[in-house]
Formats: sequence, structure tokens, C-alpha cells
Amino acid sequence: MITIIGAGVAGPLLAYMLQKGGVECTILEADPSLHIRHQGGMLNLNENTGQAALQAAGLYQKVLDHVLPGGDALRLLGRDGAVLFEKKGNGSRPEIDRGTLRRIIIEALPENVIRWGSAVRAIERDPKGFIIRMQDDSVMQADLVIGADGAWSCLRSLLTEQKPIYSGITFIELRYRNATRNYPVAKRLVGDGLMFALTKGQGIIGHREPNDELCVYAALSLPEDNCRNELSRAALLSHFDEWAKDYQTLLADSDGVLVPRPIYALPTGRYWPRTPRATLIGDAAHLMSPFAGEGVNLAMADASDLATAILAHRDNFDAALAEYEAKMAKRTTPYQEQSAANLSLAFSYDAPRGFLDFFESLSSDPQSLPEANQR
Repeated sequence: MITIIGAGVAGPLLAYMLQKGGVECTILEADPSLHIRHQGGMLNLNENTGQAALQAAGLYQKVLDHVLPGGDALRLLGRDGAVLFEKKGNGSRPEIDRGTLRRIIIEALPENVIRWGSAVRAIERDPKGFIIRMQDDSVMQADLVIGADGAWSCLRSLLTEQKPIYSGITFIELRYRNATRNYPVAKRLVGDGLMFALTKGQGIIGHREPNDELCVYAALSLPEDNCRNELSRAALLSHFDEWAKDYQTLLADSDGVLVPRPIYALPTGRYWPRTPRATLIGDAAHLMSPFAGEGVNLAMADASDLATAILAHRDNFDAALAEYEAKMAKRTTPYQEQSAANLSLAFSYDAPRGFLDFFESLSSDPQSLPEANQR
């Protein structure tokens, strides 16, 4: 039995393609149900990775029915509120809500493929493959295990000692519902798609979402030992007291709690040794900052390539995994490098100058632009 850990986007897409090819599998997911929690912000679908993977699965046209019109618009603002760069959306980089994309893929699966409420506590080798120990103390056997379980993957610790490294930047997530009526200043600042306002060591990044909602991240330079601590509204505002009044208005009020989301990444170009009957996809394999615009796109490409390799080598899983991992590493490393470089550029000493130059040089290549999505 093939066991996939994690039902984000990549795990279900992999399972869908395997099932479609006649290979059975099971997904273990810690969440008790599909809609139990918010899944994150908007995602751009890039042509050579996410779009190609969805097309290979036969789901791309269905996904296109749910993209946000004009959501690929882009603007860069100064901390004084001045518009430094603006580009209208043209549909070349379709934007979709992460939760919607996940739902479309999951609803394409047979109902019994995902075991909801199945949190994995530990994974151990045994002569027959793997023993998976669950949080409820139950145990199951697996022949092949695939970790699609994100940044803090349980399976990764069995394959390598590599752990995510803190970038020094934490995003504080704020959400705004009924923005037209309740938050007109926030809506004007964010615009039609993705907005960046940056300076040395901090910034404000926002995105328009469906149903007249906005998601905004206040980016702060924080030490790792308190990057997950709750931040009061007053404390948040104090970090931006030299910014324009409109930003103060944006940060002063929003819906729900302030959610800290520290930015971590795995080491660039370093993966795990080839391990019999086990592999990783998505963030479990190559966690990076959102500043390459490829996180979920690469995860979907991983799922597609791994499914293709398994279906081509049904009687030799290890050959399939070796083929997939070689292709994954070659494709991923340049994006890891780009992500790290763009993160540094975004919060450098002369920000937003470097990002303005970057946007102007790449405005004719929208596939290379970063995104603001957080998982």
C-alpha cells in the first residue's frame, strides 16, 4: 500500500493521479475535515509548474473556472504611500484561493482515499516497509511512504537531519472581510491584486481575495525566540509609526486575531540521500520563502512527476523514486536560490529600490514575480 502523509494540495493531487492510473493509495491527514481551518491566501498558477501539473492531471480547466479575475495585478508602494510601480492583471498568471484549489482536487478523489483525523506521531522502519504510529496510538503498515506533510514533516526526520532555518522575518497575518464597506483604506492600498510596500527589515504585503476579502501580512524583523508570540495591535502599530497615515489605518483594525507566521526555509540545493521506499514532495522536500512565487506550484509539479514515475515503474518503486528525486532537485534548486535572493532584496538596506528595479526588469515575465501566499 502507498501511504501519503498530508492532504494539502500536493498529496491529494498525487493521489488523484495515482488512482486515475489504477494504483491505490491512502492519505493520512491530521485535520478532522476538509473545511476545518483556513488554508492560506491566493496562489499564482505558473505555466511550467502548477499549470502543467494540473493539465497532466486533467483538472486545469476546472480550476480555471475559479480564478480571481484581475488577481494577477501588481503594485509596489513606498512607505509614504506613493505608487512606485503598477501593472494591471492580464490573466497570464492566474490567481486562485488555496482552499478552493485544494477543495477541487480533493473532491475529485474517491471518498475513502483520505483518512481525516489521522495525525501521525512517528514513522519507523521494519522488514516489511514502515510502521506508522498515530497520535491515537493506533498503528498501520505501509509499503511506500510519501511525505506531503509540509514544513515540519514527520517523514523528513527519518530521511535527513536537515531542518528549516528561520529567515529572520515574520509575517503577521491580518484579514479583512467586506472590505468595500468596512475597510475602504485597506482596499485602496491593496488594489486589484498583489501589493508590496517595503523598507529595510519590514514591509506590508497584501492581496485581494474572492468575496470582497483582503489578506495583509505585516512583515517584521524579529528574533526567532519570540517570532511565534502573540503581538498586540499597539505593538504592531509601533513597528510602523514612521509610515504614512493610511498604513496606520490599515493596521489599526482588521477581522479576527493577529496570526504570526515566521518565514522558514530549508537549505538550498541540499536534499536527502536516496532512501528505499520513502520520499518527500512539496514543502516537506524544499520549503522556501514565498518570494519566488513557486511554493505550491513546485509541490504540484512534484506530485505530477512522482505519479508519472510510479505509474511507469509499478513493479520497482525505488526506480520510480530515484527518477522523481533527480528531476525534482534539478528543477527546484534554482527556485530556492531565487526565493532567498528575493527575500533579501525585499528587506535590504535600500528597499524598495532593489524590488522596484526587479519588477521593472521582470514585468514582461510575470512567471518570475513573487507571491504573498502563506501556508
